[in-house]
Amino acid sequence: MAAAGSRDREAARPLVQVQGLRKHFPIYGGIMSQVVGRVHAVDGVTFDIHRGETFGLVGESGCGKTTVGRVLLRLLEPTAGSVLYEGRDLVKLKPEALRTLRREMQIVFQDPFASLNPRMTVGEIVGEPLEIHDVARGRARLEPVQGLLRMVGLQPSDVNRYPHEFSGGQRQRIGIARALALRPKLIVCDEPVSALDVSIQSQILNLLNDLQERFELTYLFIAHGLHVIRHVSDRVAVMYLGKLVELAPADDLFAAPLHPYTQALMSAIPVPDPEARRQRIVLEGDVPSPINPPRGCRFHTRCRQCMPQCVAEEPLMVEVSNGRSVACWGVG
Repeated sequence: MAAAGSRDREAARPLVQVQGLRKHFPIYGGIMSQVVGRVHAVDGVTFDIHRGETFGLVGESGCGKTTVGRVLLRLLEPTAGSVLYEGRDLVKLKPEALRTLRREMQIVFQDPFASLNPRMTVGEIVGEPLEIHDVARGRARLEPVQGLLRMVGLQPSDVNRYPHEFSGGQRQRIGIARALALRPKLIVCDEPVSALDVSIQSQILNLLNDLQERFELTYLFIAHGLHVIRHVSDRVAVMYLGKLVELAPADDLFAAPLHPYTQALMSAIPVPDPEARRQRIVLEGDVPSPINPPRGCRFHTRCRQCMPQCVAEEPLMVEVSNGRSVACWGVG
């Protein structure tokens, strides 16, 4: 009974727990190349990712969402905060322990051409993780690699071809096959369809959905296209200038966004019904510099609902209903 209770607690615990995550990039200048400033790319981000779900992370370019994904996998070292994976803090793991755990965490990059070595064949690219982690070497890699290629919609004979011989969508399938090679539990999808034609995007999204059901995968899905996020996500976090401003189940977020920034993003989504009318919210001004972000709420410089409190004091993420949180003084 005790063992069963332990398994139940393990299943109920989020797969990933991110707490107060920060990533500041130093800026060097002067004759002595001293630190003269810092880019606050990620500045205190907290969220959980549950097993088997697709957690969407959305925001405009430069908001820090890609940095979140890379810090989560420790491709970049965090400045502060913790990332718990199945209860283990990845930030504190030593290289050998982290190497072992990397089998369970993979990434699909945005640019399917830049992320593939042009001097390696497809068989070498997809089989490389198997060799690095001593799963299969030499000729023993051929069969599992061919199986992976079939799984993502490519031909087993493609093992001897090079990345430049494939289209963008096919190259992204190669990247997905590589990510699946070690049968991970978590995959960070870093804008995996933004570089593809619209006609190909839906094919890749459907492939990711099928693979998730087949292998019980968990996704952190990063995108700036709201139509993509709406199609794939169970829950969505909205990011602005290094901080989360709203987090909610996808259906709730798209039905009734609460934060003024989220409302502005939603107003830009095209409406398929030509008879329908939607008020377009046009944000004035530019996104402030992440080197010197504004005091208080970081969105107050562009917010039409700005109050004196927004300028003076930073709002915290507060749960306003079950599973729904927002950081805004005007909501509550």
